[in-house]
Amino acid sequence: MRLHGLDIARFIAFCGMVLVNFRIAAQVSPGNDFASLLTTALEGRAAALFVILAGIGLTLSQPPKRVVAARAGVLFVLGLANLTIFEADILHFYALYFLVALPFLNAAPQRLLLAAFAAMALGFAGLILLDYEAHWNWQTLAYSDFWTLEGFLRHSFFNGWHPVFPWVSFVFFGMWIGRQDLAQKATQNRLILWGLAASLLAALPGVIIKDPQLAELLGTASLPPGPCYLIAASGSACVMIGALLRLQGLLDRFGLAEWLAAPGRMALSLYVAHILLGMGTLEAMGQLDGSLSPEAIFGFSLGFCALSMMLTWVWTLLTPRGPLEALMRRISEIFR
Repeated sequence: MRLHGLDIARFIAFCGMVLVNFRIAAQVSPGNDFASLLTTALEGRAAALFVILAGIGLTLSQPPKRVVAARAGVLFVLGLANLTIFEADILHFYALYFLVALPFLNAAPQRLLLAAFAAMALGFAGLILLDYEAHWNWQTLAYSDFWTLEGFLRHSFFNGWHPVFPWVSFVFFGMWIGRQDLAQKATQNRLILWGLAASLLAALPGVIIKDPQLAELLGTASLPPGPCYLIAASGSACVMIGALLRLQGLLDRFGLAEWLAAPGRMALSLYVAHILLGMGTLEAMGQLDGSLSPEAIFGFSLGFCALSMMLTWVWTLLTPRGPLEALMRRISEIFR
């Protein structure tokens, strides 16, 4: 039985990334309005949910290692091409996550949790021992010397938008979740309750600690990605996944599950489309200069998400898979 709740969660993660990425691309400064507060809350959370769902997918689909490696190669090429347009690309990071996760595809649940904590510890050690701000211009969010070997390695593994250490811990955690019986209501309830508890506990150090530098390291913001952020983002992802799996039956009865799940199955194609078409439209309109209000970019983002869902349904009348998903499936068949 396909778990539509996971597909719906993937679509919601995509929508969250659209809200965040469009605001970044349009250089819109957040305010105190609802749109800004919601988008700010989604920073780092939507992408983390996306990555955790990728880990769950690795467990549930059980692809051979050579297939995962081939998919990683395609994602890496797509990501590098995407980087020439959008510097906050996540696809090339996905490729690196998959390669790091390769030895753990058949690992026991306990080893997956240990791997997640090890990746978290490596990332935290880097924040303490290395210069996290190297190559960054925080005013423009530009990263210098990315296309050099040193810059690429530093950005990819330490201080980029979604560095391998510690972000690969989300993949390991997702793989651990995938080992659970997700169709059981008891499992879904535990995901919700444990996720809420983790999110609340992870927020405490940032509130209690008064030292600014230490509070930043132990805060729940995604930049820099400290351990409390990883725990909080994992917790919110668990709540979302558990709640949507729990609501799957209700959504089915109202005929909404398939409407929301279909775009989630084409998340890779939609991710690329939101950069090429969504940001391309903003650029053609001359709106990437910070002139839009938070409400305007929020409305544009929601409109793009709604349009994506409708176009997905039109596409499914022709073929069940998105163009990039079909490419991935073809590559999987070759290497399988």
